Amino acid sequence: MRLFFIVIITLLFPLSNTSYVTTVITTPAKVVVVKKLPKNHKIVFVKGQRYYTWNGKHNIKTNNGYVVVRF
Repeated sequence: MRLFFIVIITLLFPLSNTSYVTTVITTPAKVVVVKKLPKNHKIVFVKGQRYYTWNGKHNIKTNNGYVVVRF
């Protein structure tokens, strides 16, 4: 019986010793918040969502201002 436990522990130790944890490193997104819209902005609707566009970029309104979004 003692030999059985020693064999089991010997077989299970290498399996439990390896780590399956991976580390993912991400860089924070570069977000530019515009506080006030320029006068030449246009309002467009895409799938029922309101976007403000100028200079070829679409922006969405948030609590802090307007943030550029990509489609």
